[in-house]
Amino acid sequence: MAEPPTESSRQVEAVLRASKALVAIVARSFADTDTQLTLPQWRVLVILHGHGPLNPGAVAQWMGVHPSNTTRACDVLVKAGLVDRRENPDDRRQMLLTMTDQGETMVGSLLDFRRDAIGAILAKLSAAQRQQLTESMEAFADAAGDSPERLMPPSVWAT
Repeated sequence: MAEPPTESSRQVEAVLRASKALVAIVARSFADTDTQLTLPQWRVLVILHGHGPLNPGAVAQWMGVHPSNTTRACDVLVKAGLVDRRENPDDRRQMLLTMTDQGETMVGSLLDFRRDAIGAILAKLSAAQRQQLTESMEAFADAAGDSPERLMPPSVWAT
């Protein structure tokens, strides 16, 4: 006979169920835009979108991977016209990565899709449930920090 779930395991399972819904939204956003990005490439775009321009070493630090992984991902993004790589005007020995207009547009459209999908789900909840969820998700995001991938061993994220 199985033991009843503990409160802790029930909490973990609830977050896993919610994460499945969020991952499904992410997957649909990529499918609906005909985007051919790998997860590391998408992560580079998100980091640059939120924190750029950055040098490749800083992007690698954010991702918790070896700089060569970032370089490969950026090479593809530069070829695709989503990222621009230029000399740093303050230090010509360094390169800076910036989003192109095309990259900003693509990231914006993917995030807009996700906002709309999440908004449709939130509309099914009562105002009190939305408020409670907002507070809980803010606390969860704060606990994860700016770079939640740093909570995991690099081998989980590096590809």
